[in-house]
Amino acid sequence: MEQKVFSVLGCGWLGLPIATAFVNNDFIVKGSTTTISKHETLLELGIHPYTITIDEEIEGNIQHFLQSDILFINVPFRKQKPFINAYKTLVKAIEKSTIKHVVFISSTSVYDDINAEITDTDNFKINSAKKELFDFENLFKNNTHFNTTIIRFAGLIGGTRNPGSFFKEDKTVQNALSPINLIHLEDCIGIVQAIIAQKKWNITYNAAATTHPTKAEYYTKATEQMGKKPASFIKELNNFKVISNQKIQTDLNYQFVYPDLLESLHIFKN
Repeated sequence: MEQKVFSVLGCGWLGLPIATAFVNNDFIVKGSTTTISKHETLLELGIHPYTITIDEEIEGNIQHFLQSDILFINVPFRKQKPFINAYKTLVKAIEKSTIKHVVFISSTSVYDDINAEITDTDNFKINSAKKELFDFENLFKNNTHFNTTIIRFAGLIGGTRNPGSFFKEDKTVQNALSPINLIHLEDCIGIVQAIIAQKKWNITYNAAATTHPTKAEYYTKATEQMGKKPASFIKELNNFKVISNQKIQTDLNYQFVYPDLLESLHIFKN
């Protein structure tokens, strides 16, 4: 059977482990970085490196990078018009490429705080400050030349992101009784693998751990575990949202590696 080609746009905190996982799944993997100095690292991991910058315009061999079956897009979103225009150019390039499927990484920050659980990925109240991100999703979602599945990740932890380091001792944290929405790196990878293996295209998923402890409880425990003094938490409850992962569990039959945020704190080391 011919190997599938998987292109990862942005080999950073999430993109690099994703690329490595698909190398291990016997894909031919292309990975982009903005600096040529990272090429050696990618090569050592079995990833074909490309230097590609998407800012006011696209720089790099984007045409060859897009000679692929599946494109994984994970880039920090910026509101500036040149950034948006550059990605409109990218969409046109994808239309002319061999790409048939796109996995687009977005954020649960597109949802407004409705003081309730959010289960519906289609009918919801947009966070007005994130409307541009929602429109950015639709650049890909609404294109008929390729199939796009969107994953809206909650706050990302794992790898180099130890939640015990999120708040310093002298920090005062508001709304500390609000439930938190986080997801571990290993589950991010597992969900992407499940979507591609099961060919779940043209779908939007919310991705968060199953449990939602309060901000005060979780970050106090995480900080103390590192032997540090926790921040000052103002124990009040204002606006919040709870991100449900039920669609992932039922539609993908995905079993979370770290469903319980408090129980999984033991994996983090100083």
